[in-house]
Amino acid sequence: MTWITVLIIVISIILKFLMSPPSALVGWVVSKFALHPKLDPKDITVTFNGKQLEEKEKNRFTDYFNGALFLERNHIFPGHEELFLNPETDVIPFVIKVRRKKKEINFFVYSDDDQVDVVKQWKKKVANYTLSSESLQKFTI
Repeated sequence: MTWITVLIIVISIILKFLMSPPSALVGWVVSKFALHPKLDPKDITVTFNGKQLEEKEKNRFTDYFNGALFLERNHIFPGHEELFLNPETDVIPFVIKVRRKKKEINFFVYSDDDQVDVVKQWKKKVANYTLSSESLQKFTI
């Protein structure tokens, strides 16, 4: 009889944990799949026009990037990824290269007058989204 009671308690604890996981666990899982992740300056290199930014500028740019507001995701139709990676524009993008363990992610940040367009490339996938950040729009080297 006591084994049945212990078994019921253990099963109920497991079900309770699965139905409402702790917020730290949920935050960790969501951050792994976030389109606009928070970047750590130690894991990235930022280049502009082929030149790497200095440590102070890189940290400032990273803070602005992390603080930017996500506006919307722009859908890319299959086969049109190259148009987003190499657009026909006069704007020179900031290129952020992120290396975490075996993963490598590239962000191309195109700053415009009213918004900031970001193209995220990882493995063979490409995603495009728009941010709102006055600091990124006015960022100069």
